[in-house]
Amino acid sequence: MTEKSFFAGFGGQGIISLGQLWVYFAMQEGKNVTFFPFYGAEKRGGIARASVIISDEEIASPLVTTPDSALVMNMDSLPLCEKILKDGGIMLINSSLVKENPSRSGLKVVKIDASGIAEQIGNVVFANMVALGAMAKLTGALNLADIEGVLKKFFPVDKHQYIPMNIQAIQAGYKAI
Repeated sequence: MTEKSFFAGFGGQGIISLGQLWVYFAMQEGKNVTFFPFYGAEKRGGIARASVIISDEEIASPLVTTPDSALVMNMDSLPLCEKILKDGGIMLINSSLVKENPSRSGLKVVKIDASGIAEQIGNVVFANMVALGAMAKLTGALNLADIEGVLKKFFPVDKHQYIPMNIQAIQAGYKAI
């Protein structure tokens, strides 16, 4: 199994953190991973993208030029994601912020109100975790067997107070698909 994923949004949505946590889950599951972040110079509001590969086999190159799946967290990311996604690829759209559909056919498009679900949990900042759960279910790339254990290893101790909300967000995204 090899899954090439592309996550796109704007700074402040936790795209880079989502990519890091995605590969961390995969590493804890014994998989090979690559992570290639890209972001603008702005502190918030600029572009934020992450390319990730998860594989049971050795990974020859960290570049993701034609992803199997893409996460579109904002409207500005839609054109790029639909351009690079492979034919038949999975496109998960945050319908809270992306109101248009891709113009390209031949994609499996799934919409989730990631920001709305996160707000119901308690804070829109958990939209990236909602998306993580949804992407895990759609792609089958992660089994998410020990969410709490992985989050405790990933986050520093001073952030552990947010783990229950992160778990709730990941589970809500998984269940929403």
